[in-house]
Amino acid sequence: MYELDQRGIIGWLIIGLIAGLLGRFLVPGRDRMGCFGTIAIGVLGSFVGGAAASFLFNGDLALRPSGLLGSVAGAVILLLVLRLVRGRD
Repeated sequence: MYELDQRGIIGWLIIGLIAGLLGRFLVPGRDRMGCFGTIAIGVLGSFVGGAAASFLFNGDLALRPSGLLGSVAGAVILLLVLRLVRGRD
């Protein structure tokens, strides 16, 4: 199990911000979300990337936090899904 202290939370927020920014950079277009939305996309993208990597490499669909590369991939997937759900503005 993971222990989550203040440094862990701050680290997740920083990684989430970086992953969210990179994900938004890789998926061109206009998204109406602020800094908190970008962090949320990055942090949730970390879980999406971790689940995808777990499914591909371990054969199970366990939710695990992933590294920066998996977080960015997950953020890109989430951004594309959000665009499909929201439609074109």
